[in-house]
Amino acid sequence: MSAETLHEPRERLSPHTLASHQALVSLMEELEAVDWYQQRADACDDAALKAVLVHNMNDELEHAAMLVEWLRCNMPEFATQLTKFMFTTSLS
Repeated sequence: MSAETLHEPRERLSPHTLASHQALVSLMEELEAVDWYQQRADACDDAALKAVLVHNMNDELEHAAMLVEWLRCNMPEFATQLTKFMFTTSLS
């Protein structure tokens, strides 16, 4: 687990906070992987390799979406904010 990114002593954190931390750190890692694969695909001159990189990027997007859904189900305020902003035409 990403214990090195905990900002408070582990023994002071609830199981829910620790699970949320795992999900949030995992989401950040998945989004970083999406960015890396997209950059690599853009820079790739080999069509077959580019297709593999795009496929891998899409897998990472799937993982990110699964984590967002877990966060929505387990963090009520996350769900509130998603409801407020998702699938709207404006961020205002």
